[in-house]
Amino acid sequence: MSLRLSTVILPVDRWHEGGCEKWQRAEDLGFHAAYTYDHLSWRTFRDGPWFGAIPTLTAAAAVTQRMRMGTLVTSPNFRHPVTLAKDLVTLDDVSDGRITLGIGAGGNGFDATTLRGSDEEPWTPRERADHFDEFVPLLDRLLREPSVTQEGRFYAAHEARNIPGCVQRPRLPFAVAATGPRGLRLAARYGQAWVTTGDPKLYETGTPEQSVAAVRGQISRLGAACEETGRDVSELDKILLTGFTPGRPLRSFDAFVNFAGTHFDLGLTEIVVHWPVPDSDFAMETELFERIATEALAQFG
Repeated sequence: MSLRLSTVILPVDRWHEGGCEKWQRAEDLGFHAAYTYDHLSWRTFRDGPWFGAIPTLTAAAAVTQRMRMGTLVTSPNFRHPVTLAKDLVTLDDVSDGRITLGIGAGGNGFDATTLRGSDEEPWTPRERADHFDEFVPLLDRLLREPSVTQEGRFYAAHEARNIPGCVQRPRLPFAVAATGPRGLRLAARYGQAWVTTGDPKLYETGTPEQSVAAVRGQISRLGAACEETGRDVSELDKILLTGFTPGRPLRSFDAFVNFAGTHFDLGLTEIVVHWPVPDSDFAMETELFERIATEALAQFG
């Protein structure tokens, strides 16, 4: 087993003012994949530029050749399975089969209220999980079958057609972000990969050692969920999105190598680092970032 390194490029640059060059540079640096967030806006970037994920990925697919790409992650907060499936089939075609769909239940940020009336409350965690439980199986069907009719509690499809289907067969891969029991069961049943950011409760006050223990526990619970479904947990790639765990693994080259080695030993197969964004939580010297991209994982196969 080898450890892969990927990046997530926030959609904050106009395409012809730096956006295009980032995606091309990511491929030149040898990243396994480049992802982007699928939000309507996000955290401290809310009042600045923020572009759509699917058009951005389509443009990136047209100017790259080898690198995989995808969302990290898409959620039901503002997506419907029928329209999302049509976009994904198109994107998989444009990229010639290089798309991975990172997908999660979503959170209570800006996306959770943008499409709702001013008197409506965001979904509770249980309601988000309920929607996710229905969203993922329907999306799976829509990407596998040429025509789908299904009436659910939250989502309906009536003769929804996706012809000719995905370039990747039987469909493009799902990377399911999950830490709770229901999400882990969805990852075990439908995922080709599993995504974690660690334990968010530890980010502010926890220690790196506590974070490692939390991820170890998550992987153990993923294994139990896979066993329940009759699946070998080794079939799933295990992806860690950095930037939300205690400590500062990107403060130096050696710090990142140690961080990567620790998580490789846990069974992680892919680590994702944020492309530097000046004057943000993701600010970083370009020279250090590019050295990590090209040299850090050499000893991990």
